Amino acid sequence: MALTSTLPLYSHPKVLPKKQMLGLQALASDYGRCLGHDSAWFITRRRYSRSKRLVVTAAYGAEGGARRRVYGESQAQQPLSSAPVKQIATFVAPAGVFIAATFVLWKLVEKLLMPKPSRSSSVENKSPSQGVKWSFAAGTNLLSSVTAKIDRQSKLTLNEFAKELRAFSSVDMSGRNFGDEGLFFLAESLGYNQIVEEVSFAANGITARGMEAFDGVLEANTVLKTLDLSGNPIGDEGIKCLCDILVNNTGIQKLQLNSVDLGDEGAKAIAELLKKNSTLRALELNNNMIDYSGFTTLAGALLENKTIRNFHLNGNYGGALGANALAKGLEGNKSLRELHVHGNSIGDEGIRSLISSLSSHKGKITLLDFGNNSITAKGAFHVAEYIKRSKNLLWVNLYMNDIGDEGAEKIADALKENQTVTTIDLGGNNIRAKGVGAIAEALKDNTVIKNLELGYNPIGADGAKALSEVLKFHGNVKTLKLGWCQIGPKGAEFVADMLRYNNTISILDLRANGLRDEGAAYLARSLKVVNETLTSLDLGFNEIRDDGAFAIAQALKANEYVTVTSLNLASNFLTKFGQSALTDARDHVYEMSEREVNIFF
Repeated sequence: MALTSTLPLYSHPKVLPKKQMLGLQALASDYGRCLGHDSAWFITRRRYSRSKRLVVTAAYGAEGGARRRVYGESQAQQPLSSAPVKQIATFVAPAGVFIAATFVLWKLVEKLLMPKPSRSSSVENKSPSQGVKWSFAAGTNLLSSVTAKIDRQSKLTLNEFAKELRAFSSVDMSGRNFGDEGLFFLAESLGYNQIVEEVSFAANGITARGMEAFDGVLEANTVLKTLDLSGNPIGDEGIKCLCDILVNNTGIQKLQLNSVDLGDEGAKAIAELLKKNSTLRALELNNNMIDYSGFTTLAGALLENKTIRNFHLNGNYGGALGANALAKGLEGNKSLRELHVHGNSIGDEGIRSLISSLSSHKGKITLLDFGNNSITAKGAFHVAEYIKRSKNLLWVNLYMNDIGDEGAEKIADALKENQTVTTIDLGGNNIRAKGVGAIAEALKDNTVIKNLELGYNPIGADGAKALSEVLKFHGNVKTLKLGWCQIGPKGAEFVADMLRYNNTISILDLRANGLRDEGAAYLARSLKVVNETLTSLDLGFNEIRDDGAFAIAQALKANEYVTVTSLNLASNFLTKFGQSALTDARDHVYEMSEREVNIFF
């Protein structure tokens, strides 16, 4: 029995255009193949005269009597609209790609960020230190991610250092950058050590924490005499810790704490140490941040200390007020021998206070370093007065001040009366020909001065002439430094003439004087003459070319008794020909006299 009904897709059957019918036929055929069972939908087109209608026939089983047909040609004219399918595909495809990409990225992030199960290695478990692992080759610092193999190598290197501490009396471990951890390891080798007397741990990245390594070690060691911790960022807290330890030390005599970020608080700790410690002889606190307050506390300690001899405060911020405070401490101190306050901007007023206290000082001051302190002729007057009266002063430094010719004349007058000063440094003081002439006159009556520094003063050729005329036959100067003095070729002629007769000068510095080939030729003529004292000649930065080098080379070859062992011609204008000539002259001297001449170019 056949049952006729309308197509479920439409509530009211209607005639479709031919193109639409073709599309529907294709869709129905595909749908029928997908069902794959006995019952199926067939769409049959029956034609009647001049009329068309669609009839849907359902066939049941084999006896249905209905003919099976598929949509006919009527579906071929209009395909079913694909717009909804395209919209779905447009949405689904990007969504699928997005989901897949998100899944991949999530897996990658999970792999990178999720912590791995910790596996402890036997080497790490045996390592005594956490965090930083050190390599003890100079200038290296290994991070914690280094392998255990390198860590073992670092320990082996440390063991070698420890062996040095136990084997040699003087050990230099500066610049190894082993830090606090390395110091803790090495400090153990200092306890009860009966060998090492001097040790330098300078520039090793040691901080305040590292000072704890000395606790219980320096108290037990009575042999160590010199401890250098310069160039480490120890700071005030580290200095306090160190001072607490050194209070009970009875061996260390020289303590070097230069450039350790030491301020006024650290200076207070050192002052307390000086009051209690009776073995310290030399204390270096150069290039730190100590100002007036720190100078005041240190001065108070000098009043009580009876053993300190050398006190270094160079490169701090004392100023005139700090000098005034320090002066009060010097009055009551009897042990001090050397005072270094270079580069503290003390000025004339500060110098006046210090010299006044030193004049009342009951000890024996042998060295005064007042360099780079903005001292003028007025301050030079106070220094000169002290030089006149002193019976023990050996070394005076006024380098890089501004005493000028007037101040130079005052110092010269003092040197005529003084018979103890052997070294005087007046470099960089704007002294001209007049001032150096006064110094030269003082040398006629002074046979004690052996080292004279006049560099960085514009004395010119006239100043060189005045000095050379005296040094021909007078004085006992062994080291003469005239670098950067603008003497030129003419001044070199005067100096060369002096060398023909002088028999005391062994070291001569003529750097950066614009000598050129002409001045080099003058000096070469003097080198041909027998000079049994000159051993070092410095002609660097003098615009000397090959002709000047040829003249000097010939002079070396001509004098078989030449005593020069060091000749500096660096930073001139020599080519390979001038250098070759000097090299041949050096070889010739060695072949003839077996004397080595070190030539630098």
